[in-house]
Amino acid sequence: MSFLANLRCRITPFTATTACILLAAITVAQTVPAPVRPPPHAHATGWLSASHDPQHTGISSVASQPLHRIRWSTPVDLQPPLGNILIHYGSPLVTAENTVILPVKTGDDSFRIEARDGEDGSLLWKMATDYSLPPNPGFQLSLGPVISKNRVIVPAGGGSVIVRNKPDEKKGARKRLVFYGIDNYNAFPTVYQASVKINTPITADANGNLFFGFVVLGFTPINLQSGIARIAADGTGSWVSATAVSQDFFAQKAMNASAPALSADGKILYVAVDSFDFFPGDLLALDSTTLQLIRNVRMKDPQLGVDAAMIDSSSASPTVGPDGDVYFGVYEYFPQHNDRGWLLHFNSDLSQEKISGSFGWDDTASIVPSSLVPSYTGTSKYLLMTKYNNYAGVGTGDGVNKLAILDPNVSMADPVLGNPVMNEVLTIVGVTPDPNFPSFPGAVREWCINTAAVDPFTKSVIANSEDGKLYRWDLTTNSFSEVITLTGGIGEAYTPTVIGTDGTVYAINRAVLFAIGK
Repeated sequence: MSFLANLRCRITPFTATTACILLAAITVAQTVPAPVRPPPHAHATGWLSASHDPQHTGISSVASQPLHRIRWSTPVDLQPPLGNILIHYGSPLVTAENTVILPVKTGDDSFRIEARDGEDGSLLWKMATDYSLPPNPGFQLSLGPVISKNRVIVPAGGGSVIVRNKPDEKKGARKRLVFYGIDNYNAFPTVYQASVKINTPITADANGNLFFGFVVLGFTPINLQSGIARIAADGTGSWVSATAVSQDFFAQKAMNASAPALSADGKILYVAVDSFDFFPGDLLALDSTTLQLIRNVRMKDPQLGVDAAMIDSSSASPTVGPDGDVYFGVYEYFPQHNDRGWLLHFNSDLSQEKISGSFGWDDTASIVPSSLVPSYTGTSKYLLMTKYNNYAGVGTGDGVNKLAILDPNVSMADPVLGNPVMNEVLTIVGVTPDPNFPSFPGAVREWCINTAAVDPFTKSVIANSEDGKLYRWDLTTNSFSEVITLTGGIGEAYTPTVIGTDGTVYAINRAVLFAIGK
C-alpha cells in the first residue's frame, strides 16, 4: 500500500477503496500429500532477521523451491480486522535447522512467538510476550524478533527483550534482558511497562550484540528518553537519546518499524530517527560499540532540495551494499512524486550523497549481484531491487505498477519529474488489472512488499502482489516464470517475502503466512 489517511487497499492520502473480506482463521494444513523433500542445505545460514541479515540485503543462501503448491499455512493474526489490513506484520524468520519463527498477533495489543517445523508447519513451541504497541498514526506495528547465537530474541514489555535459547527444540531456557538494567526494571515494572516500548525490529551483529529503537511515553525513575538501545552479548545494556546523539531537535525517536542496519564489519550502526508524522528526520551513522555519533544527515527530497517527510507508516529500513554504500527510502516533501518517495543513497560514513532511486516509500531495497542479470552490460558489481509502484490518482500516477532493478551508479531522467535518478536496468509490470481505477485502463494491482527475496541460484526475485498471488521474476528472461494464487487478494500494508533453509518460500497475505514449494 502506498501511504496514509485510513490507508486503503492501494493507499494514497486521497482515495479509499471498498472493504475486502478476510479469510477465516486458517489452521496449519497441507493442501495435498507432501512429497519427500531434501533436508536443509548444508551451507544454509537461515533467514535470521528482517530482510535476511544485518545489512538487509534480502539475498537467500539457498535456492528457492518451485512455486508449485501451498504446503502449509497458519495465521499471523488471530483477530484480523475486517476490510483493509493496515498492519505491518513482523517478518517470519528461519533458523539454520529449518525452524520457522513466527510473530503472531493474538489480540488488539497482544502477541506471541510460534516456532514451527519448516517442512510441515507443525507447532514445536509457542511463547507469549508482554510486549505492547507504541502509538502509531498509520500502519500498525508488530513484533520484530531476531535469531542470534542459537537464541531467539523477542521484544517484550517495558523496553525489555526475552531471550529464548535453543529455538529448534521444544524446550529452552528463557531470560529477560533490560538495556537500562534489570534492577531498575524490577523496582518499578508497572511504570516501565506503561512508559517504555520498543518501536523497531531488533538487529543483531555477528557477535550477538543487539540493537533496537525505543520510545518513552511518560515518566521513568531514571529519566529515560526515546532513543537507540544496545544490549551486548554478555547482557550489558546501554542507550543514547535520539535527540542528544543526533543534535537535532526534530530527531526525537527512532523511526517506527525501521530496523537498524550494520556495516559488513559490524562497526557502524545505521538508524533512522524522526519526530512526528511528516516531520523531518535524519539517518545516523553510530559507532556500534559506544553508540556515539559518526555522522548524521538530514533526509532531503532530491528533486526539491528541501526536507523529505519521515512517515511512521513506513517500514523502510537502511540497506548496506557490498561496497558499504547505504540506501534508505523516504517519502517526498509532498506528493509531487506520485506518492513514490525516493531511495536516498550515501557512502558508508554518510559524508557523500549519491544518485537517488525513483521509489522509496515503505520499501527496503534488496541487493542483486549484477551477475544475476545477464542482459546487464554496465560496470556496477551489484544492482538494487525495489518495488516501483506509480499510484493511480496521485499526481500523474497512472497505476502502471512495476518492480525494478536499478543501477545505483548510473543515472537517467526520473520518469515522473525528470531529475537524475538511478538507471532502470529491468522493469516489469504487474499483470492483474485494478478494478478500483476504471479511468486508468493500464492500472494493475500494486506490489505488496516491504522487502523482497533475491534467489541468486535461479537468478530470480520473489515478490507478492495485492492481487493475492506470489510471483517469481526471472531476471534472465524478464518475465514471471512462476505464479501461485494465495488468496483472492486484499488491500494490505506491505509485507516481507522470505526463503527458508530448505528453499521453502514464505509470504503473507490476508493475515496468513503461506509456505510454498514443491
